[in-house]
Amino acid sequence: MKLSLALAMLLALGLAPAARAANEADYKAAYAAAEAASKEAAGMRNQWTVTVSALAAARKAADGGDFDRAVTAAKEAEALAKASVVQATSEKEAWKAMEIR
Repeated sequence: MKLSLALAMLLALGLAPAARAANEADYKAAYAAAEAASKEAAGMRNQWTVTVSALAAARKAADGGDFDRAVTAAKEAEALAKASVVQATSEKEAWKAMEIR
């Protein structure tokens, strides 16, 4: 049992990506992806305000040179934007089930 646990831990550590500091290129890529998802949500008229806040936080962190925090905020904004797109898509037809007949 102990051997399999140790082996699993070694495999997990070996397969985990090495932690490194984010740079400006990482931020720009993450921000571009988040902005594209946000624009898609806005086009569906379902842009969440927290997405806009996360994008602003990413910009502010990048302006201050903290690219690790900027990338984290940009990825959060992208996830929020994608969730709002999923919500808009699912509710496009789901309202029909709520209609009184």
